[in-house]
Amino acid sequence: MLVALTVTTAVAALLLAAWCGWAAYRDQPTKDWHFIGMAVVSVLALVQLAVGIVQLARGEKPEQGTTIFVSYLLGAFACVPVTGFMSLAERTRWGSVTVAAGGVVLAVLQVRLYDIWGG
Repeated sequence: MLVALTVTTAVAALLLAAWCGWAAYRDQPTKDWHFIGMAVVSVLALVQLAVGIVQLARGEKPEQGTTIFVSYLLGAFACVPVTGFMSLAERTRWGSVTVAAGGVVLAVLQVRLYDIWGG
């Protein structure tokens, strides 16, 4: 795994979580700017998914198993888009809370991916 990409994705996810958490604190739903932030974080997760698959295709192996690694990669990729769609269904402050929680979960998944790979 690329450590810089993992750290960048985790930091971006935490920034998104803080931003949406602030919106929830102010009793606001997710807005267009939040969705742009979600798109940036989702692109980072997509790049990480591609890098992980390429590394597996080159024959590199994670220390804790390929199946669990791919599962975490897919979960990390899906985390923010799923919470983004959920926030569209819930156009209250709880939509912002949902995205904030998704950002925290993505950051935790990044740490776990690093551990699974052998960091």
